[in-house]
Amino acid sequence: MSPRRKVAVVLFNLGGPDGPDAVRPFLFNLFRDPAIIGAPAIIRYPLAALISTTRAKSAKANYAMMGGGSPLLPETEKQALALEASLAEAMPDAETKCFIAMRYWKPLTEETAKAVKAWAPDEVVLLPLYPQFSTTTTGSSVKAWNKAYRGPGKVRAVCCYPTDDALIEAHARLIRETYEKAGSPGPARLLFSAHGLPEKVILAGDPYQKQIEATAAAVAARLGDGWDWKVTYQSRVGPLKWIGPSTDDEIVAASEEGLALVVTPIAFVSEHIETLVELDHEYRELAVEAGCPAYIRVAALGIEPVFIDGLAKAVVEALPRDGVAPACAWRCGGDLSQCPRTREVAA
Repeated sequence: MSPRRKVAVVLFNLGGPDGPDAVRPFLFNLFRDPAIIGAPAIIRYPLAALISTTRAKSAKANYAMMGGGSPLLPETEKQALALEASLAEAMPDAETKCFIAMRYWKPLTEETAKAVKAWAPDEVVLLPLYPQFSTTTTGSSVKAWNKAYRGPGKVRAVCCYPTDDALIEAHARLIRETYEKAGSPGPARLLFSAHGLPEKVILAGDPYQKQIEATAAAVAARLGDGWDWKVTYQSRVGPLKWIGPSTDDEIVAASEEGLALVVTPIAFVSEHIETLVELDHEYRELAVEAGCPAYIRVAALGIEPVFIDGLAKAVVEALPRDGVAPACAWRCGGDLSQCPRTREVAA
């Protein structure tokens, strides 16, 4: 009896500090990444040290609200186990195993690359837990992986899945269920809140904003008529101009119009500091102060079965092809020069 082929699935995510002592080094790792701060290393490293030191106190206070550390790793581990179960059904002829590669905290990419090499897979699928591609997230993770991995197996990459049917259906179901459970207060405005980026990143050809807007539009279409909705961007920091409109501004605007708010994290598939602190506490308080009649926060997708099965389908469909491609019919277009598929075809 021949052995089953071994398929390693590498889940990319941001990572988060696992305790108070990890906050400053996590921030340093984040800000020393050239995908985050594009300055030369001789400038970027001291700047990362300065930012991580000055922001550590406030960041620790935020993580203290979640027990002292980020829940992102345990959340991702749950997704990995659920995905392994879905893949076992989808590919009974293969032995599949999910590995987690965090970009800025443990398990770091280099550690995960060694674990995958030791497992000796026949095939490797890189699968970001970022539905929308950005050079600052998936792009940075793929680059780190390519630098770190020297093991066996043919490697393919899923670059994004912004309009994947399973992703859209999972979002639409959660929004409907959460809104109805809250008593369907109206009139209401639905905010699709995503992490923001400096405008210069988008102007350089990053497809992130276009993909965020496409995801939101697809979810709104799945929800059907009657929904008042907007795409907004959160987590703005620093002096640079960021893409907008900002989530906090739109919360105030909707509240002043007397609208209830339904806020859903459209770029985050796991609960972490930007959902559990920023959306659940800071923005909720802002809405209350602005007179919002109801503030409803939709959960991140987590291990929603339709979403996990969609990820499994993405893995299965990635195996017969070469290189990098989206796990849906999405095409960025030639004007978005930082799209990895566009760059691969051009090369």
